[in-house]
Amino acid sequence: MRIWRRSVRSFLCLLISGLVLCSLHVQQVAAEGVSDTYNYSYSGITVESPAAYKATLIVDGERLQIGAFNEPDDIYVNQDGEVYVVDTGNNRIVVLNEQLEVIHVIDMYMDQEKKEEFNNPQGVFVDELNHIYIADTGNKRVVHLNEKYELVKIVGSPQSEILKEDFEFSPVHLAVDKAQRIYVMASGVFDGFMEFNADGEFTTFIGANRVRVSPLELLWKRLSTKEQRSRMVQFIPTEFTNLDINDEGFIYATNGDEWGDTIKKLNAQGTDILRREGYFNPRGDERYSQKDGPSRLIDIDVWDSEIYSVLDSKKGRIFTYNGDGHLMYVFGGIGNMMGEFVTPVAIERIGNRFLVLDKSLAEITVFEETNYGRTLNEAVKSYYSGDEEKAYHLYQKTINMNANLDFAYIGIGKALYRQGLYNEAMSFFKKGKDQKNYSKAFLLHRKEIMREYFPVVMTSIFILVLLWIILKKVGKLRGGKSIDIVE
Repeated sequence: MRIWRRSVRSFLCLLISGLVLCSLHVQQVAAEGVSDTYNYSYSGITVESPAAYKATLIVDGERLQIGAFNEPDDIYVNQDGEVYVVDTGNNRIVVLNEQLEVIHVIDMYMDQEKKEEFNNPQGVFVDELNHIYIADTGNKRVVHLNEKYELVKIVGSPQSEILKEDFEFSPVHLAVDKAQRIYVMASGVFDGFMEFNADGEFTTFIGANRVRVSPLELLWKRLSTKEQRSRMVQFIPTEFTNLDINDEGFIYATNGDEWGDTIKKLNAQGTDILRREGYFNPRGDERYSQKDGPSRLIDIDVWDSEIYSVLDSKKGRIFTYNGDGHLMYVFGGIGNMMGEFVTPVAIERIGNRFLVLDKSLAEITVFEETNYGRTLNEAVKSYYSGDEEKAYHLYQKTINMNANLDFAYIGIGKALYRQGLYNEAMSFFKKGKDQKNYSKAFLLHRKEIMREYFPVVMTSIFILVLLWIILKKVGKLRGGKSIDIVE
């Protein structure tokens, strides 16, 4: 009996493995020959797309005349368009203006009368007061400076009953909300982001990732014996890879999962509320080779109108999504051409431009909007701001430039829907394969028809019923007279 069970287990494992490999092979074939500007259709087919952004400039330390960057890890753009570059290997923060010219280099600060320097800093955030928060990783602390680069406070290793006795505080990336709460992504922490109050005191963890296991690993574990399971590596949640925060205080985060939700939008309770109404869940590439595997998202940048962009460290591609989770466009890549990278680690936006930081090349690549990218961006923003008529015309222009962009038809449908043009909206929802919104428009269109024709229909029914009653009474009267004549 045991031998039979083992044979069945072995057969099932081989069968599932074969299916997984076949699936990956199909994905590999589908991924071959894909350009750096593409999208995915409703059916999951890779389709060509015009370039939304084009690389126009490369900025490095030598160009800025401050000496070469040394393995830079992060960049941040504040509300005034100033760019903060974490030059990790040189233990400094380089501040650039909107024209990407050096205005300051932060390589030290004074703590009372003592000179302090950074040690392997890896992250930076600037709040609305232009206060600077630096993840001073090597020194195991977060340094808070004011707009004059003067020390405000240092957030050191926290003390709490919920932390292990041997816990080592190693901040990597961080974000700060309007209440000056600091959210820290720390190395080796699997319980989510560490939250500190405005005084720098640790309060709680927020947004812990769920344990994610691949289907093959899960099947293998279920089919294994008790002894085999005891020797397996324990499944633990994955770490986050980066975070950003929008004006409303929602945290957008990426994690290292290969399965499940690799992008999250966390509310104050740490609940994921990201909308995933696109053809596929936001997670980077849908098609990938067996060799490369799925995208590994390493950074996220949130901009206005709920649009957000994520950076894939494996392929060097930037994926941009609208608030509903529809993929808008893709650009970038790995290579040695202009607009390609070796080790991309961070993305930011400055005005209508994208900045992508390459750690190995120690440089920033600047991407400018193309006409196509500008039109699509404005279409999404117009709809978000409530200007449906403008959104309608911009989406029409987008389709004229890229008929393969299926979700643009949905955008037109939504603009018409908001204007109360339900019948017209239905046709565009149908083109965009949006069954949910098509059904909503259909119901409202049906109500409109009923409301428009109800008086006419009811009046007609009333008249017909009245005529029927009259004719019936006339018939009876005639019937009675004929009987009297016979008698």
